[in-house]
Amino acid sequence: MDPIRNPYSPGAGTPPPELAGRDELRERVRIALERIRSGKPSKSVLMVGLRGVGKTVLLDQFARDAEGAGLHTMRIEAPEGRSLPGILAPELRKALIRLSTVEKARELARRALRGLAGFVSVLKATYEDIQVGLDFKPEPGLADAGDLEHDLQSLLEAAGEAAKAAGTALVLFVDELQYVPEDELAALITSLHRVGQRQLPVVLVGAGLPQLRGRTGKAKSYAERLFDFPEVGSLSPEDTRAALEKPARAEGAGFEPAALNRIVEETHGYPYFLQEWGKHVWDVAQSSPISPKDVETASAAAVASLDESFFRVRFDRLTPSEKRYLRAMAELGAGPHRSGDIADELHRKVTSLGPVRSKLIEKGMVWSPSHGDTAFTVPLFDQFMLRIMPGDDWRVA
Repeated sequence: MDPIRNPYSPGAGTPPPELAGRDELRERVRIALERIRSGKPSKSVLMVGLRGVGKTVLLDQFARDAEGAGLHTMRIEAPEGRSLPGILAPELRKALIRLSTVEKARELARRALRGLAGFVSVLKATYEDIQVGLDFKPEPGLADAGDLEHDLQSLLEAAGEAAKAAGTALVLFVDELQYVPEDELAALITSLHRVGQRQLPVVLVGAGLPQLRGRTGKAKSYAERLFDFPEVGSLSPEDTRAALEKPARAEGAGFEPAALNRIVEETHGYPYFLQEWGKHVWDVAQSSPISPKDVETASAAAVASLDESFFRVRFDRLTPSEKRYLRAMAELGAGPHRSGDIADELHRKVTSLGPVRSKLIEKGMVWSPSHGDTAFTVPLFDQFMLRIMPGDDWRVA
């Protein structure tokens, strides 16, 4: 079939042609944001889920929904090695400049910009990656104490007052939130708690790996009362079929039922994998409807593509000892696995493997669903490890 008309789009954060199975969550977030705008209490929302379930796509969709409703948004990603002040300050500046164009909020927005100037000036020695243009001179005593927790609270309060005067809400969208260092995460949680107590319209919608829930609780014990933690997982078989069928139908094509069932089985309903299979199946099919034989032919190419991109980019970041740890996990299956069982596969003591496990958690490769358990954060990574490290040579350190 015509590759130019191929509707499927595998890619990091690339919007799928059909956002199937997520309407309930979109409505949940919309209600929370509208409650915040109207001055009613509502929790911030932190989505948690494995890699490839579409958290980034959803976060971007939520931001578009919010902007379409007239809310003021900030969209940032928290990569490893960057500070929260460093990534937040430029986006907050842009949001405050937009608010300063609203007559009712002009002076309060300008005051918040003065607060931002003080915030950056006193913290740039600690957080060297803060690079932001300053539009006003600092206001003495506003967000300039040199303590992140105190200053961020003052800054978000000033921004919230401006948003309230403008009749809107300030929504902070943060991806990869699990990478924010604990002290900075604690400062953010404290600040959100304070603006909530003052009923100011500032709210966080974030996304992260499953360990995010535990990290927020560790940062601040009351975090579970401030946030909703919806879990984003794989799609149901019905939604999986819809995610494939609707884009094809829009291009005048279709699937045989058995072909759809085969893709459901191969992908386990994970949205990123669906796009990969959809792309390759479309490219190999000679005509519509797409058949089970087309799926069989395309599956090898889809797996190879995942191995060289989605999986390999994560594998290449690992040290030899980390690779052996994950290979031992893969030997046991999809997981989760007890730490003792993994240690037995490696003929090591559990305590000696603690630093390796901790580093893998820090890199976002594994997480602990319960005490003593370890699970992959990347779906089907166990199968990749079996392919990339076959045989038993990996057992030799």
